[in-house]
Amino acid sequence: MDNRDSIDFESENIAKLFSSIFFPTLWGMVFSIAFILTDGIFIGRGVGSDGLACVNLVGPLMMLFSGTGMMFAIGASVVGAIHLAKNNTKAARINITQAFLVSGCIAIGASAIMYLASNQILRLLGTTEHLLPMCRQYYLWFIPTCLFTIIETIGLFVIRLDGSPRFAMMANIIPALVNAALDYVFIFGCRWGLMGAALATDIGGLIGAAIVGWYMLRRVKVLHLYRLKANLLSLRLTLRNTGYMLRVGFSGFVGEFAVSTMMIAGNYMFLKYLGEDGVAAFSVICYLFPIVFIVNNSVAQSAQPIISYNFGANRPDRVRRAFVVSLGTAAVCGLAAMLLLGLFGEHIVTAFLQRGTQAHSYATHGVKLFSAGFMILALNISCIGYFQSIERMRVANLIMILRGVVLVEVCFVTLPPIIGTNGLWLAVPLAELITLVLTVALVAWLWRKSVRSKRK
Repeated sequence: MDNRDSIDFESENIAKLFSSIFFPTLWGMVFSIAFILTDGIFIGRGVGSDGLACVNLVGPLMMLFSGTGMMFAIGASVVGAIHLAKNNTKAARINITQAFLVSGCIAIGASAIMYLASNQILRLLGTTEHLLPMCRQYYLWFIPTCLFTIIETIGLFVIRLDGSPRFAMMANIIPALVNAALDYVFIFGCRWGLMGAALATDIGGLIGAAIVGWYMLRRVKVLHLYRLKANLLSLRLTLRNTGYMLRVGFSGFVGEFAVSTMMIAGNYMFLKYLGEDGVAAFSVICYLFPIVFIVNNSVAQSAQPIISYNFGANRPDRVRRAFVVSLGTAAVCGLAAMLLLGLFGEHIVTAFLQRGTQAHSYATHGVKLFSAGFMILALNISCIGYFQSIERMRVANLIMILRGVVLVEVCFVTLPPIIGTNGLWLAVPLAELITLVLTVALVAWLWRKSVRSKRK
């Protein structure tokens, strides 16, 4: 069966075009979301609240590798889409190949460092003496996933750009199903605890990377891997192109780094105010937050090739329409997530933690406060994706750094002393709200600047 789809980025109706990419992408993401939830529920029920706390302490490292993959994926797909719009297929293929090669080398080097400095890294993440043995067990077994995550992330962007969003959907679904099934077998059947959870993730990630590799070697339509020359000139060109791709996609890294920063800052502050039960409660949020981020990121990812292609083809009318469609879709998704957690938060928490425990009490109270920022988060991600797609890297990076690194740290530190432990749960929503206000002001300023320059 031919899984390649017929997609016309230049002339097809924007809403129809967006839907043809978004729904397969979303369905693929739904299975990733199912895996995230299943993983957390199995660990919470099969290992306990300490297991959830350990995963939350180690989790920021996975987000950094995911961010590295996003950085290369966004950079390569945006640059590749613009080259395709200009009928420069060779340049697009070279950039895609360089993205896979360089990111793979980075992942292998970083994995080696993680093995050699495991205890130091775990302590830096805030691991307590009580949790250190369990954290180390999970940490060492999940390291292979880092390479697989980077390959799969880049591959999904490339496959969608190549015109096969349905295949990209399957490349998400199959690893997620395998992962969830092995989680159950390893945690409940084999009683391997956190080692089993990490091993299941490794195997699922390996399958996802293998599917991407098979597509690139056997099914690819346009974006074939290009044989790079092994000489000094080729190395210089690779470094130059990689540098440009990283600048384009840097905000994608910052997006994942922002989640990592939120987790690290939250772990420290929850441990300070509420102890290890607080970290376990916060871990439930850290399972739910990436789900909302993934859904809204799928909106931005679906709009990205449309916006980038038409930006390269000098079609500003289609660029604007695509952005409006993505913004409206993001608002609906964010509102739905906010209402879902606001109404059914306690039932969702109970799936992770036993009723009657202190961690369950903390999480039930906090999840409704934390979900207040989900619609604002959705709008911020959509705006960032737009600026990425039109190569306004400085603007996208500024917004991402503000929302995910600077403001979240400030809010985590300043809110709890002012309003008590509720400030722990409201720190991230407040950071998102401030970011949205600043983003609107920035967009208005850029629009006025553009209008003045046209009048001149």
